[in-house]
Amino acid sequence: MTSHQPLNAANAEGVAKHTTLYDGRKASHRLHVLVVGCGMGGLAAAHCLGQAGHKVTLFESAASISEVGAGIQVTPNVSRLLRRWGAGEALERVTVRPEALVFRRYEDGDRVAYTRLSNMEEQYGAPYYHIHRADLHKILYDLAAPFMTLRLKATVVGVDPNTPSVTLASGEVVRGDLIIGADGVKSLIQGVVLGHTNPAEPTGDAAYRAIIPSHLLLNDPDLKGFVDIPEMTGWMGPGRHIMAYSIRAKKEFNIVLIHPDNGSVESWNAEGSADRMRADFADFEPRVRKLLSFVDSTLKWRLMDRQPLKTWIHPSSKVVLLGDACHPMLPYRAQGAAMAIEDAAVLGNLLSRLTDPAQLKTLIQAYEDLRLPRTAETQRQSRLNQKIFHLPDGPEQEKRDAGMRQAMEAELRKMQGGANGAPEDALEGSPNQWADPKKNAAQFAYDADAVVERWWRTMGERSVGLTFERVEHKL
Repeated sequence: MTSHQPLNAANAEGVAKHTTLYDGRKASHRLHVLVVGCGMGGLAAAHCLGQAGHKVTLFESAASISEVGAGIQVTPNVSRLLRRWGAGEALERVTVRPEALVFRRYEDGDRVAYTRLSNMEEQYGAPYYHIHRADLHKILYDLAAPFMTLRLKATVVGVDPNTPSVTLASGEVVRGDLIIGADGVKSLIQGVVLGHTNPAEPTGDAAYRAIIPSHLLLNDPDLKGFVDIPEMTGWMGPGRHIMAYSIRAKKEFNIVLIHPDNGSVESWNAEGSADRMRADFADFEPRVRKLLSFVDSTLKWRLMDRQPLKTWIHPSSKVVLLGDACHPMLPYRAQGAAMAIEDAAVLGNLLSRLTDPAQLKTLIQAYEDLRLPRTAETQRQSRLNQKIFHLPDGPEQEKRDAGMRQAMEAELRKMQGGANGAPEDALEGSPNQWADPKKNAAQFAYDADAVVERWWRTMGERSVGLTFERVEHKL
């Protein structure tokens, strides 16, 4: 590993060697898998496929491994996987477990929504974490490292989907058995799979991202509570919203500000203007303005949307997409990294069962069948939050706030040991999607490995066996 930006505390080195996945099952037919892209999804795929017994070569165009960005959320559907993979202790060292999600009115800070997050492990079997993006990337790198050959400065410029092989900018051609396009929102591999590129649609929004040292908040009585009580706080305003929470064991305070796009680019590391950011949120409550006064520099990210793809698989069944390359997520539901990591878990579990090359097509198709509907629904929920959070002041906003308050009052009564006051079905469709028990169960109780095990029991074992029988008959 050439270099890495995160804190030393984000360290999961060696744990993967002592962790057994898939009940110890390894594919008896071993593939050489070429993974393109060293982001969250690519690293998770390298780890899972390596654990499944396959040889993995990962190609990254950068000269060294580093990750920029700010805070992200690790929800129970992915924290359960990371803990299963042996990274639980590493996560606890560098994360914050939020107690609750709170939404507030932009101009006065009035609380309109409250949803507990501290009971996520009790409800869904795994915790809710806040983490710095670079720390999660480092943990995933540490998990993947024992199972992959990492090729840095290896820009993929061409793909032969039938061989299959990748051509590097140097002219080198590398052959394998399966290519995974984990190359992000501007995916080259997506164009190979589809024969065209899925067009990006401007959302009209852009995001400022900044990190504030927590000691600055602790020294201010108006802001101290944001660190002392680890809530995720959202402020909703006309056309804009803010999400803020502590990361890195409360040493840093992460803040993301969504606002109308005024000429930004789709990039994780584009510099923005801190002065312009403050001007864009000058009508927000005094505490917000005070927080923004601490920001010297900010990253600015244009938010583009893409519709779900019809397929993630090339007709050869030897090239497949994963993560942002096939389902980029808007940040309004905090599921982008989670969906990519789930993809990797499903793919690794499926391919741990490979006993003959003839079965690959069936198993790859199962990956798409199991993952595409879930990721498309998560994309839809993310788009919905953009509309909910950004309503202009008026009747629709008042109806939204009333719906959120109804869920908050029910939650607070439940915490005080009283009657719920609102049955679960009454909270379905709540404008606070974190308060909707049906959506929470679908999103957070999801277990990627259990999904594959269920598929295998109900139809997979038979369909893979039939594939094998057909090939034997032809022979």
